[in-house]
Amino acid sequence: MEDYTALAEQLVKKCLNQGADRAEAYLESGRNLSIEVRNGEVETVEEATSHGASFRVFVKGSMAFAHCNDLSDASLDDAIQRAVQFAAHTTPDENNVLPDDRGITDVGELFDPGLARVSMDDKIALAKKVEELALKDRRITKSAGAGFSEGEAEIFLANSNGLSKSYKESACSFGVSVVAEKGDQKSSGGEYCSRRFFADFKPAEEVAGKAAEDAYSMLDPRTVKTQQAAVIFDPDAARAILGGILAAVNGERVLQGASFLRDRMDQKIGSELITIFDDGTRPKSLASSPFDGEGVPTQKRTIVARGTLKGFLYNTIVAKRAGVKSTGNASRRGYRSLPGIGAHSFYMAAGDADPQEILKATKKGLFLKGVTGYGINPVNGNFSGGASGFWIENGRIAFPVKGLTIAGSADEMLNAIDLLGNDLDLDRSMTAPTFRITKMLIGGE
Repeated sequence: MEDYTALAEQLVKKCLNQGADRAEAYLESGRNLSIEVRNGEVETVEEATSHGASFRVFVKGSMAFAHCNDLSDASLDDAIQRAVQFAAHTTPDENNVLPDDRGITDVGELFDPGLARVSMDDKIALAKKVEELALKDRRITKSAGAGFSEGEAEIFLANSNGLSKSYKESACSFGVSVVAEKGDQKSSGGEYCSRRFFADFKPAEEVAGKAAEDAYSMLDPRTVKTQQAAVIFDPDAARAILGGILAAVNGERVLQGASFLRDRMDQKIGSELITIFDDGTRPKSLASSPFDGEGVPTQKRTIVARGTLKGFLYNTIVAKRAGVKSTGNASRRGYRSLPGIGAHSFYMAAGDADPQEILKATKKGLFLKGVTGYGINPVNGNFSGGASGFWIENGRIAFPVKGLTIAGSADEMLNAIDLLGNDLDLDRSMTAPTFRITKMLIGGE
């Protein structure tokens, strides 16, 4: 097998020999498997291997990028030549720099060597089993499909500041989608489980049960009159809040003035119950890695501490523009992608309230399970979206609701969080525990 570490270092030297002042080589090698099952029959099995390389070169302050999916000498040389030629046509920027931190964060094992040794029959059997279990519930009438997928990848990165780093990772997932019908009504539900290690999967019974419950529990929905009432956010709906906050703490947005949090550093933006972390270091987490998309060591950072804004996210170039250091948040969608800015595991820390107690403490309101639409707008902080879930009366679930809307502003919502659950699931990459907002506008009839 080729020594990709040595190859990445050699390719950086080639970039410099071709006329680049500074350069980065990023190599990726991987394998993917996808299995789809419906009604107990295997519909597709797809397995593929891939590899590729990309180059960022800097010539007199101008940056250019090129990639190729062929690691032959001719193809690599061609990509390097194209990158250097492209640099003549881009605008110089004094902030076009590469990182020089040679450190690597210890994040524990990210690669499951046993994954490839699990037989294809066992992987197909798992997909069939989760579908069969979900269909055992008599309220479930149809399968919308079940599946299993896995991937392995090895990343190699070198640059002209002397960085040379690599790591190996794996991920696997299985899940099912089902339909419950009653008369003319159809309601769908789905659940999946994703892990680094095959042995860490949830039981198929748990995944199947959640998919079935999500489907049949929303039959016979009603609507309610437009009113102001409490809204309890289920962890399934947390992305509607966290997604907008994440976009608003993106350092590039902040510099562009396109963030409602741009002038709020060290100011109170929400309830003291709220602490938000971005963590790229947790062992076995799907969001962890020893370094980010351009080689900067990952870290665990506090973004919001007890309601006070404490941090933005930066890659190296945007950090230079802002006069700060990279936070290890360069994100990359493989070798075809330039580094952007993204989170690792972005989550709201758990509180101490039992979710059932939050429900019992709510006289009237919405238990929000699903949100459609944008959620919090990262530019102005306004929130709006379609809503579905359950109506609460006297501390109990009364009936399912669909076709509602909820609206407010980030300031109002974040400051009105008064109960925070203890049910945080860190196996999700963007998540929160159950929490209650004391009052929101709920649009209905």
